[in-house]
Amino acid sequence: MKLHELAPTPGAKKKRKRIGRGPGSGHGKTATKGHKGLKARSGGGKRPGFEGGQMPLIRRIPKHGFQNPFRIEYTIVNLKSLAVVGSVDPITPQALVDAGLIKRTRRPVKILGQGELGRAVVIQAHKFSQSAVAKIEAAGGRAEVIGGV
Repeated sequence: MKLHELAPTPGAKKKRKRIGRGPGSGHGKTATKGHKGLKARSGGGKRPGFEGGQMPLIRRIPKHGFQNPFRIEYTIVNLKSLAVVGSVDPITPQALVDAGLIKRTRRPVKILGQGELGRAVVIQAHKFSQSAVAKIEAAGGRAEVIGGV
């Protein structure tokens, strides 16, 4: 067997259906679209979600509440999990990412007061709960609010 003798198995390769290329192609005239009707027209066909005139699912299911487009979603970190950060001072949102407590710094960070803080440390975040500020100051540390929200 030589390189020029290589060929695919007969029937393994099919020619592409070229519609609308004249009568000699076997798919001329109506170009496989039949006669008239919605699907024969240019741009014809049903839109996504169309259910044949039946009330579409998106309109049948109940809708509840209100989604505030201006709501600020905070990434929450408790004081008890700050022990993972180690001896970093000050503790910033980037330090929390490096320690694996939060995934990214895209969302603002809020520190909550669950747990105890073992040492005096400066913590920088976008928001603090009142109990967190009280516990941070009781341990001799400082809670600094950073902007960007």
